Amino acid sequence: MENAFFLLSQTIFNQLRIQRICHRLSKILEVHSILANRSSVLAQSDQSNPAMADSAQPLRIGFVPEHFSTPLYFAQKYFGLAATLIPFPSGTGHMITAIRSGEIDVGIGLTEAWVAGLGKEDTPGDGGYRIVGTYVETPLGWAISTGAKRPEITSVSSLKGSKIGISRLGSGSQVMGYVLADQQGWLTPGASPYADFVILQNFLNLRNAVNDGTADFFMWEHFTSKRYYDSGEIRRVGEIYTPWSSWKIVAATGLLPGGNPEPRLQDLFKKLDEGVKYFAEHHDEAVKYISTELDYSEADAREWLRTVEFATKTEGVDLKVIQSCVDILKKAGVLTEGKGLQPESMLAKGLGAQFP
Repeated sequence: MENAFFLLSQTIFNQLRIQRICHRLSKILEVHSILANRSSVLAQSDQSNPAMADSAQPLRIGFVPEHFSTPLYFAQKYFGLAATLIPFPSGTGHMITAIRSGEIDVGIGLTEAWVAGLGKEDTPGDGGYRIVGTYVETPLGWAISTGAKRPEITSVSSLKGSKIGISRLGSGSQVMGYVLADQQGWLTPGASPYADFVILQNFLNLRNAVNDGTADFFMWEHFTSKRYYDSGEIRRVGEIYTPWSSWKIVAATGLLPGGNPEPRLQDLFKKLDEGVKYFAEHHDEAVKYISTELDYSEADAREWLRTVEFATKTEGVDLKVIQSCVDILKKAGVLTEGKGLQPESMLAKGLGAQFP
């Protein structure tokens, strides 16, 4: 009798347990169905308007944390530029990788690197970005440096066939190496003008490399290098200037739906113009910021101010500048005729293309 009662109670308990489990499964499936429907609606919404998902977020702007970044700093500090500023001390080549991988939305970097990134025959997909603005109107002075104790390197001519240190493949430091070789008459079809391109990521590694023999020389912006000439860490061999205005602004193609700029991009130009104007009118404050927050002496910061001219209207690009850059990079062997994007295609409708 007791066994029968026990078996009956166990049967009832198991039935109730099964019912509870079924009820829970039913609720889980219901919630899953709701979430699936919601995801489907959001996906359809994003497909109909690719910019919608991120348009309310601050722009992620890549920049090189050097003296040239001062107007950008002022734009955020004084004029409400809604952006996350992401430093790239290794330079423009790193920003190209970042903008293509979706890590940043906008990049402010060197003209020759942006152009080479879009003009090479192995440019992936649509290139990932377009040149949309002008940041600096003046050329860039590249200092050519070697180690402090490298007596065998006596002049620029002694660098032929040597090991050149670069930050990254496709960076300005690599591209200008070819421009230097072209100017010096070192280019031979089918042969490299250098024994090796030694990838070193950043300025510190480049300085160390020319002292320990990993590389023989490298090129970096003059005033950024000057402090290390003064300290005796590295030695100046020569210099080379870009034959074009030195800094451009690019935007990810996702910010240009149908070729039209997103409102956040237009706001960036407006605030950046205000930052440039403030910079021009407050040189003492600019010098204080550069000499205390960045790696420059006050004297070098003041000297640099005499050499640089920022664009008063940052929106837009002179197509002739891009064409000239492409022509020289083809001559230097960086770009190949008929390969990669053509100059007009590197710009954005309504922005760069409006300044032919």
